[in-house]
Amino acid sequence: MKNLGLAILSLAFLIACESNDPTPQLSTLDFDQIMALPQESLNLAERQSLSLMREEEKLARDVYQALFSIWNVKIFNNIAQSEQTHTDAVKTLLIKYNLTDPVSQDTVGIFENQDLQLLYNELVSKGNISLANAYNVGATIEDLDIFDLENALLEIDNRDITLVYNNLTKGSRNHMRSFYRKITEIGGQYQAQFITQQKLESIIDSSKETGS
Repeated sequence: MKNLGLAILSLAFLIACESNDPTPQLSTLDFDQIMALPQESLNLAERQSLSLMREEEKLARDVYQALFSIWNVKIFNNIAQSEQTHTDAVKTLLIKYNLTDPVSQDTVGIFENQDLQLLYNELVSKGNISLANAYNVGATIEDLDIFDLENALLEIDNRDITLVYNNLTKGSRNHMRSFYRKITEIGGQYQAQFITQQKLESIIDSSKETGS
């Protein structure tokens, strides 16, 4: 959980519509699986992680919606829809465990976590400068998501949370592949900021993942 907070401070699933930007989603069956799995006791790291990931996935959705409104490029709208599924999946866990939802009113661009609020403001401002910057913002978000989810999984043993986080990580890897391709198509580069460069290269060199 410490890594989750440090990652944010350091930077102070619906299927995609484009055929070349498929993104895995949590299907209806998967939501049923979340509720069917045992409700196990929560440790502090799991409680804090669920609250953070609920807003972090919302941040991804909100930034992509903002960038789509600026640039009208489909990838942002497509992945924003996937991120809606991600944040809804975490909400399902909050409901299951009767935890307070930090997204009490789902207002775009507004966050209870002030580190995420600052991050949202910075990312949208950066993405507004150029389309190249916008693609890099997308890669940065997915980089952070993969890092945070993988570190959270180290401290989580509940089967339902593990199921959801593994699905979210899979989606983020696909999103990273899509943004990385867009960056290179316009002659740009992206260097890993949170995950290792080796992990980034292993993701972009591997095939897109389907299913959940």
